[in-house]
Formats: sequence, structure tokens, C-alpha cells
Amino acid sequence: MNLQTLPGLFISHGSPMLALDPEQVGPALQRLGHNLPRPQAIVVMSAHWESNALEVNTGVRPETWHDFRGFPKELYEIRYPAPGSPELAEEILQLLAEAQLTAHANSTRPRDHGVWMPLLHMYPEADIPVIEISLPMNMNADQIYKIGQTLAPLRDRQILLIGSGSITHNLKELSWNNQNNQVPEWASSFRNYVVSKLTHSNYDAILDWDSIPFLNKNHPTLEHFAPIFFAMGTGQRFSLVHSSFSMGALGMDIYRFD
Repeated sequence: MNLQTLPGLFISHGSPMLALDPEQVGPALQRLGHNLPRPQAIVVMSAHWESNALEVNTGVRPETWHDFRGFPKELYEIRYPAPGSPELAEEILQLLAEAQLTAHANSTRPRDHGVWMPLLHMYPEADIPVIEISLPMNMNADQIYKIGQTLAPLRDRQILLIGSGSITHNLKELSWNNQNNQVPEWASSFRNYVVSKLTHSNYDAILDWDSIPFLNKNHPTLEHFAPIFFAMGTGQRFSLVHSSFSMGALGMDIYRFD
């Protein structure tokens, strides 16, 4: 079998409503799924699995978790029954151990919407093995970046690595009832700063996250930004796949790392 190298991705997974109303980013994810070589497996670090220590899902077929409230009934009926891969999960645990990154197996964790929401658009058949890894909140940006570096060799085996979060994520500032609301300057400035630094390969400026202009306004908590550190670790050549905003200030960017 001729295996091709896949990129690492940072995907802004947006509101759960993306499953029913794809807006601009849904077609962008669909194109990405069509254009990339078909993955042998997919590994996702999601903003919605915060943990004290690094964990790896070793389940055979994790349940679809609707980890949100107050949305339309049809959203809760969606399932993404992709298989897991206990063998690859054990290999990931071994790779992390060899890099002195302590990680634990978790066979019972269901898949949150940070995993199945983007994959629903990219690979709707749900027939590619998916492994979720947690976002360890006791680690700093450099350590999360190291997780990406450690797993980067999997790309050579046609395994897709994804950090799933959001380039901006301040839910209190969103215009929930107006999709065409103007993008505030603090959101566009933050997004433009990140893209500029990545374009010029200045990864250190992003890992030094607390010095990014308007950080607290865009990320009152860090969990939706932190998966970008993982994605950055997977590859050194940045490219912008998609950029848009939803509900005014919710950034829907997709970044690629080769």
C-alpha cells in the first residue's frame, strides 16, 4: 500500500448548529475531506475534553455525545458511529511515553461535538477510525505543542491529526440571532495577528499566547485556543484553508500544517 503524508489541521468547530446549518465552513470542510488523501485513521484533540492529565481514548466504538443544551431536537438525533482503534491508541500511548509525556488510557469516554461536528462534514460516512485525545489543562503551550510534535510521524502513515477548537471563542459577545452581524475589530485583529505570525513561521509568538493582543476578549478561557498548539506541533509549514466569522465574533478559521 502506498501511503501518503497527510497534514495536521486546526479546525474551528463552531456552534453545535453547524451540523444543521453548515454556513460557509461546512462546504470548506467538505472540500477538505474530498481533496485530502483518504486517512487510514484520524486523531483529534478537542477543546471539549479538558483533563487533569493527558488521556487517550482506547474505546472500540465510542458513543456520540451531545454535550450541549437548548438546541433543536434533530441535533440530538445525530450519530457519528465511526470505529475507534484500540491498537493505534496503544501505539499513541507508547509514543507519548517514549517522549516522557505521561498519558493514560480511557476506554469509556464518549465523543464530544468537537470531534464529530467537523468530521460529520469531512467524512459523513463515519467509516474511518477516530481516536480522541484529551486537552491536558495542567500543561503549558510548549508541552501541548510537544504532543503534536510527538505524534507528527503518524502523518507519514496517512493518519490525519486535528486540533479542534476555535480561533475566537467569546460566547457572551456573539449575535446569536443575526448571522450577518459585523465582525468586531477585537476579533478580526486577534485572528489577523495569529495568521500573520503563523504565515511568517513565528510559532513562538503564538506559544507566548498571553501576549497576543485582545487575547482575553477573544478567549475568556483558553480551552478553545489551546488545540492550535497541538496542531502547530504537527508541521512547520502553515497555510490558510478557510477564514470566516459566524454570529459576528465567532471565528471559523481552518489552518493546515505540513
